[in-house]
Amino acid sequence: MSELPIDWHTPYRSRRSPVLARNTVATTQPLAAQAGLRMLLAGGNAVDAALATAIALTVVEPTMNGIGSDAFAIVYDGIELHGLNASGRSPKEWNTARFAGRTHMPTEGWDCVTVPGVVSAWASLSEKFGKLAFSQLFEPAVEYAENGYALSPVIAAQWARQAPRLQEQPGFAETFLPGGRVPTAGEQVRFPEHAKTLQQIAASHGEAFYRGELADKIAADSARHGGAMTTGDLASHSAEWVSPISSHYRALTLHELPPNGQGIATLMACGILNHFDFAETQPESPQAVHLQVEAMKLALADAYRYVTDPAAMQTSVSDLCDPAYLRKRAGLIDRRRAKPFPHGHPGQSETVYLTAADASGMMVSFIQSNYMGFGSGVVVPGTGISLQNRGASFRLQPDHPNCVAGGKRPFHTIIPGFVTHGEQPLMSFGVMGGDMQAQGHLQMMVRTADFTQSPQTAADGPRWKVAADQSLLIEETYGEDVIKALADLGHKVVAMPYGSPEFGAAQLIRKLPFGYAAASEPRRDGQAVGF
Repeated sequence: MSELPIDWHTPYRSRRSPVLARNTVATTQPLAAQAGLRMLLAGGNAVDAALATAIALTVVEPTMNGIGSDAFAIVYDGIELHGLNASGRSPKEWNTARFAGRTHMPTEGWDCVTVPGVVSAWASLSEKFGKLAFSQLFEPAVEYAENGYALSPVIAAQWARQAPRLQEQPGFAETFLPGGRVPTAGEQVRFPEHAKTLQQIAASHGEAFYRGELADKIAADSARHGGAMTTGDLASHSAEWVSPISSHYRALTLHELPPNGQGIATLMACGILNHFDFAETQPESPQAVHLQVEAMKLALADAYRYVTDPAAMQTSVSDLCDPAYLRKRAGLIDRRRAKPFPHGHPGQSETVYLTAADASGMMVSFIQSNYMGFGSGVVVPGTGISLQNRGASFRLQPDHPNCVAGGKRPFHTIIPGFVTHGEQPLMSFGVMGGDMQAQGHLQMMVRTADFTQSPQTAADGPRWKVAADQSLLIEETYGEDVIKALADLGHKVVAMPYGSPEFGAAQLIRKLPFGYAAASEPRRDGQAVGF
């Protein structure tokens, strides 16, 4: 593998520098990063570090994930890539009749809760790759939950934004509104019930959650509030090892997990952008942004139309990623004008993210999420288990492949990313934030491959996002001239402050000839650490 150039210049407002070390962890909350570092210092590997970080995040960043989340991972074990899909399925009793009279799926309460998969991810990854005892991975999280920790500022702000919408959901106020109010930055937060649940999961290697006492409590609370989830739904869950899918972009190869996730949208956008040359542009030029936005609009139109549980997909991954099809899609882009794009016809011709790497060469790209912040708002009494609302991603149109049904995985937004150069690993990365994730992956790829930016510079740079109504959200740090030029191209531009939650959060670890360069999102509380 020839060494790729890296521009270490830092032109953006962030004051962060990348962490260069032989063993590294990067995530959105410093205490969680330290939990992973503790495992590395104890002789664990990158998977042990990633899991301890992920488990701690359920305690210190409950506004984005919890024990009731889903998870996905890509692991480079020093030889090859492995993918893990630990997303859960809907209760078997769900069908369109259950949601009759609605135009869309609910986003709160038990009728948007799918089986949580994150515990199965922790157990599966530890069993296959871990060096340390499973119970040891839980020690930092249990300490934080039992003894308390000081709430970090960005997470405190997220808590305050989300709580009013969910405070009436079963169990939410008892867990997340101590003393009847939202905790503030710097205040001590404790979750003793959460700690006990983590200890049960650790002792049983996850069995208690799917086929034991915790499963019984989840199912009982579901029945109490008219939900459909049963002990049978929980017992039938298992994480699935899958082969990542990939697409070449310039000299690099981007790897994503196959559907039901949206990672395929980034692969498609990269395939479309391969037909355009950025050699004469700059990272923040209107033309560079315009081409990325139009490629992403094309890719998302197809992803939203065709991606769902693989068992229900009517269009194959190979058809969606077919080079001839993507060449046709690229031909729809007008360099001089923004356009609306319907989905094509292939085959006819929010969330926490973390990454870890160790001196042996193992690299981990891992993501877990409740979906919309705290998720459904439902917290199972006496357990601290806050439940995701992934079921909200289903559609109610009977002819849509992502239509709600029993025992089905919904379209998923959370995606881990991985980049190789030739046959060698180059970067594990992710950009959390709902429908920002595929768009963020594309922006990291362009900044890395086209503009040779370092991981921290790529994370620091201004971002854009195509919203559901096709408007273009863009950080004000692009500058007035660029924003005006994009508006002149026909984009419905909405300028927003730097760090607005719509633009997600990136974490990246890039392999160097010696060690790694780790970067953490400057818009969040997070941290990259290493030794």
